[in-house]
Amino acid sequence: MSMWALDPVPQLVIRAALSVLFAWAAQHKLRDVAAFRVALEGYALVPAPWTVPFGAALIAAEVGIAAGLWAPHVSSVAAVAATGLLLLYGFAIAVNLVRGRRAIDCGCAGPAQRRPIGWALVARNGVLAGAALASAWPGPPRVLTWLDAVTVAAAVVTLIFLYAAADGLMAVSGAPPDGPGDGSADATASRAERALEVLHG
Repeated sequence: MSMWALDPVPQLVIRAALSVLFAWAAQHKLRDVAAFRVALEGYALVPAPWTVPFGAALIAAEVGIAAGLWAPHVSSVAAVAATGLLLLYGFAIAVNLVRGRRAIDCGCAGPAQRRPIGWALVARNGVLAGAALASAWPGPPRVLTWLDAVTVAAAVVTLIFLYAAADGLMAVSGAPPDGPGDGSADATASRAERALEVLHG
């Protein structure tokens, strides 16, 4: 057993929260595949003919990771895959920021909202990747009790709320000024609706 292995409870919390995150990410891409393709093309990192198959591979990877994190025999592999995918997303954002292409849509806010990329997204993905990697090693074997189950459920719900709140703050702070006739109140309401959508699935 590795010295870095977590106790089963925090390990389960991280894996369950990541599973929810990847499942949500996959479903919002599937809700509007055309919008996701446009967002992917905006990164200008994949040749145009490869955009569709590459996008399909990303969605399949997210679905596979979301399911695999719940499967005992492959959960560690899924956690490593989650680490790699999160780092890949962070790398793609960082490359375009360095290029000065800050106005492109990150593709991470769903089809209902366009969000420009920023270093906060890179940092967020780094934190999530670190958590995913920490959960990859098998923890010390022990019997889980009902109290552990309640702790895991409460912690996952709390993390989802915290993630949605942080996501909403990044959307507000990173959003460009509204154009004529858009109305800042309407934009704020749209972002609030987006946060509620995350919380309620």
